[in-house]
Amino acid sequence: MGCCSSASSAAQSSKREWKPLEDRSCTDIPWLLLFILFCIGMGFICGFSIATGAAARLVSGYDSYGNICGQKNTKLEAIPNSGMDHTQRKYVFFLDPCNLDLINRKIKSVALCVAACPRQELKTLSDVQKFAEINGSALCSYNLKPSEYTTSPKSSVLCPKLPVPARSILLGRKDLNFEISLGAPIPFFHRCAPVNISCYAKFAEALITFVSDNSVLHRLISGVMTSKEIILGLCLLSLVLSMILMVIIRYISRVLVWILTILVILGSLGGTGVLWWLYAKQRRSPKETVTPEQLQIAEDNLRALLIYAISATVFTVILFLIMLVMRKRVALTIALFHVAGKVFIHLPLLVFQPFWTFFALVLFWVYWIMTLLFLGTTGSPVQNEQGFVEFKISGPLQYMWWYHVVGLIWISEFILACQQMTVAGAVVTYYFTRDKRNLPFTPILASVNRLIRYHLGTVAKGSFIITLVKIPRMILMYIHSQLKGKENACARCVLKSCICCLWCLEKCLNYLNQNAYTATAINSTNFCTSAKDAFVILVENALRVATINTVGDFMLFLGKVLIVCSTGLAGIMLLNYQQDYTVWVLPLIIVCLFAFLVAHCFLSIYEMVVDVLFLCFAIDTKYNDGSPGREFYMDKVLMEFVENSRKAMKEAGKGGVADSRELKPMASGASSA
Repeated sequence: MGCCSSASSAAQSSKREWKPLEDRSCTDIPWLLLFILFCIGMGFICGFSIATGAAARLVSGYDSYGNICGQKNTKLEAIPNSGMDHTQRKYVFFLDPCNLDLINRKIKSVALCVAACPRQELKTLSDVQKFAEINGSALCSYNLKPSEYTTSPKSSVLCPKLPVPARSILLGRKDLNFEISLGAPIPFFHRCAPVNISCYAKFAEALITFVSDNSVLHRLISGVMTSKEIILGLCLLSLVLSMILMVIIRYISRVLVWILTILVILGSLGGTGVLWWLYAKQRRSPKETVTPEQLQIAEDNLRALLIYAISATVFTVILFLIMLVMRKRVALTIALFHVAGKVFIHLPLLVFQPFWTFFALVLFWVYWIMTLLFLGTTGSPVQNEQGFVEFKISGPLQYMWWYHVVGLIWISEFILACQQMTVAGAVVTYYFTRDKRNLPFTPILASVNRLIRYHLGTVAKGSFIITLVKIPRMILMYIHSQLKGKENACARCVLKSCICCLWCLEKCLNYLNQNAYTATAINSTNFCTSAKDAFVILVENALRVATINTVGDFMLFLGKVLIVCSTGLAGIMLLNYQQDYTVWVLPLIIVCLFAFLVAHCFLSIYEMVVDVLFLCFAIDTKYNDGSPGREFYMDKVLMEFVENSRKAMKEAGKGGVADSRELKPMASGASSA
């Protein structure tokens, strides 16, 4: 049931009568089998990484000589200090954990297995020796006895860098404390990690190479650590606001557009005014009695407030201009939102769809990351230039990394496509059921059942097409990042153009895929046939699609802006109380990004419902005319919406061609539920 088979029926598709929800058959079975084989390959990679000992090396950790901590080890040929008995030494200790290779992004320090991690700072070798004698945990090289720590001339090389900061025990014993606070143990993976903000800042510097002033990064991370409770609270607030907005959409869809418009105007003006007020207030505050460190933090906050205030002012002006241009078309969205609101009233479980999708994605990502970590320690031991052990995979198995990366993209897209097919199936069931009292008890579960029984192959094929476009774009983005500053202007322009074209193609295919899933949910056709039918319908209604998507997406964007502005304003007011001892630039950015992500996840479901409704409506008007035996399925309000859209486009001088075909009025027996 591939593209070839669909091509043979392409000429007949215009004559074929659509029979919504009547005939149901399996679609794209070869692609389902291919996807199952691919998933078996992903399972093989996971099993291989665990079977070759990677799990033990990952969970328990290993030293620089290939010995796994917490167990007896076998001797490795030509590797000194290998084959040691580390039954009593359960934790990995790095002599200099902040010594990073910024190019290869890995720790260059020597790793040892120790019996215990230092809980207090050790400032001298005498302190290190005393710690070893009291706790039985030698922190210097295996070749050096504790009694020689202060006398051996090699102590500066074989012992940890002084001072030795206090360490948390990561994934330690059950009798250790489990306190998540700065300076307390945080269990994770049997490693002794330094409780030192500056060291974590150096880890961040390995990823953020564009930071020129490291002290700024240190203060930013300190601000995040100090404000972590506020950040968590604001993230929860954004989740609650998104849920409230979804409830409001269900019950006041007719006035929601105007409410959102007014609230966004007030929120933009209020947020901009508060930012300028805080900037003026902090600029006038006395600075004679503060310490130099507090003065630096105050200057950082003042500079950030100025940037925020200017950005908010520019954003508000642009927003007003856009709303001024679109003010005549805002009313057209009300009817469409009203119909979508009815869908959520009849299908309340749609609100929770982002949770299940997010939960499935998180489970898969955790599995993928764990397998990736296992792969990082899989392979045969090889001695590097420094004489230490690294584990590398040789032969064809070394390409498992690429297979694993492709699996990340394809399966993630598959999960998202399953959500689209589930939502499409539920909305299609609602639309094409004339008597809403005859709806299934749970249309969402009925849609999931149809997806699993009939259409997993279609979802696998659609997600694979997105993967084929996404992988080249990611490769080009990686090449562009690696060649930054080295390529000439022409090559840079070509790379950026290719990346932009692939991004646009991916967005178009995503939209077409979503409509193809709707066509499959309606008529149970394979992916290629459904995509072709949906494309024909969309082209025939091009201006209507443009109008609905422009106005509808803009109003949903206003909803996202409202949630971000509300969360950001609450963050400004709360973080303002900490401005004397923390930099809250990064915490506020984190909160706003999370708020936008949450709002996007919830409102994207609403946007999906609107798109499915419109495709159902377009199919309904194409194959039905209201006559006996060909009655409309649509809601009366949706018909009024399109008629109003036609009139508005005529007034704007843009609708003469697209709307030359008058829609026949609804017959008296049509449903208006």
